[in-house]
Amino acid sequence: MRIDVLTLFPGMFSGPLDESIIQRARKNGLLDLRVHNLRDWTRDRHRTVDDRPFGGGPGMVLQCGPIFDAVEELRRDDTRIVLLGPAGRVFTQAVAREYAALPHLLLLCASYEGVDERVRLGLRPDELSIGDYVLTNGNLPAMVVVDAVTRLLPGALGDEESALDESFTAGLLEYPHYTRPADFRGMAVPDVLLSGNHAAIAAWRREQARRRTARQRPDLLPPADAGKPAATTYES
Repeated sequence: MRIDVLTLFPGMFSGPLDESIIQRARKNGLLDLRVHNLRDWTRDRHRTVDDRPFGGGPGMVLQCGPIFDAVEELRRDDTRIVLLGPAGRVFTQAVAREYAALPHLLLLCASYEGVDERVRLGLRPDELSIGDYVLTNGNLPAMVVVDAVTRLLPGALGDEESALDESFTAGLLEYPHYTRPADFRGMAVPDVLLSGNHAAIAAWRREQARRRTARQRPDLLPPADAGKPAATTYES
C-alpha cells in the first residue's frame, strides 16, 4: 500500500512513523509512506501557501492552487483523497479497514483556519475527523490514520490474530488480559484463564468484552444488549 501525506510541517512525521509496527511495515515493503511539503508546489519566491479570507475574519486560509497542483501530481487512478479536519466523518475501526483495502491514500493535512472551499468542491476528498476537539493542524490525525491502517495490512503484525481480537473489531471493547504473576498484591488471575479449557476461556472473554463495553461504552452495544448488567467489580 502507498500513502502520501501532504503537509506544511513534514518534520512532525519524523520519529512517530519511524518506529515499531510502521517501521517494520515500511522496511518489509508493506507500506510505501511518503511525506511531502506543500510549499514544494508554490510558484512564488516566498513559497506562499496561505492568505487572508475573503470577507474578513481571523487567521489565514490555505490557498487552493498549491493543493490542486500537488494532488494532480501525486494522484493516481486508484487514489482516495482524504482531507483531515473537524468537519469530516469520525474515524473508526471500520473506516480503517475500508482504507486498508485501498491501494493508495493521499492525506491532506489542513492548517490554520482550514482550506479554501474550492478544495472540497474541485477535489471531492473524503473528509475525516479523529474526534470532536481542535488540534493545531491535521498532522496528528494523519499519523493516527497511518498507524490504524498500517496495522491492518496483511503481514504488518507479528500475529495476524492480534488484529481480530482488538477493541472495536467485533463491535465491542477488548476483554481483559493477564500475565505472570498469577497473584499480584492479592489480585489473582481468574481461575478460568488457568484452567486450560479453551471453550470456557473463549466464553469468559466474550462475556467480559460485553460487560466492559456495557460499563464503559454502552453506545457501542445493540439495544437488546445495552440493558444487560455490566460487571460491578473489577473484571469479575
